Amino acid sequence: MIRDEISVSIQTLRWKCIESRAYSKRLHYGRFALSPLRKGRADTIGIAMRRALLGEVEGTCITRVKLENIKHEYSAIIGIEESVHDILMNLKEIVFRSDSYGIREASIYIVGPRNVTAQDIILPPSVKIIDTTQHIARLTKSITSDIRLQIEKNRGYIIHSPNNYQDGIFPIDAVFMPVRDVNYSIHSYGSGNEIREVLFLEIWTNGGVNS
Repeated sequence: MIRDEISVSIQTLRWKCIESRAYSKRLHYGRFALSPLRKGRADTIGIAMRRALLGEVEGTCITRVKLENIKHEYSAIIGIEESVHDILMNLKEIVFRSDSYGIREASIYIVGPRNVTAQDIILPPSVKIIDTTQHIARLTKSITSDIRLQIEKNRGYIIHSPNNYQDGIFPIDAVFMPVRDVNYSIHSYGSGNEIREVLFLEIWTNGGVNS
């Protein structure tokens, strides 16, 4: 008897994608509806799903950068337009997608003068860059630049202390959250004991999570 009731409940509940848009490679939007729900259930489910989507969905990003012969992040590099700090911030903006766990190594080796973008990163086979046009640096002279990257898949975020820097090794504040925002709203219909609710869920991602 209990199994029959559970089966009917599961078959009745419907999860539907109402709208899906890609504003850019790094900004995706989806709107979903879950119904029918009993009165009061939609708010409970909406709060739980928002918390889970923002905190539990895993993402991939750069967690450490190695630059040879650099003392601190505010150093200027002869032949490169950006400071070390600017380069680190540009690298932080790169969105990755990976199905592999653990730490992966990547690198950038370029000869100037030229613009350096995410397309110049040499990646392991298990990692993909969502937007290869992301600017990293501009080499203004005939110099070579060798940058080593550490890429990691995780959840949540990690904030590094500014005092953690060693010569040439710079940890980056890592935001492993491909889901950037979640909103929900509730629509009620029916009357009396027959009131039912529809949960509408809006989700924005950076493109780093599979649909």
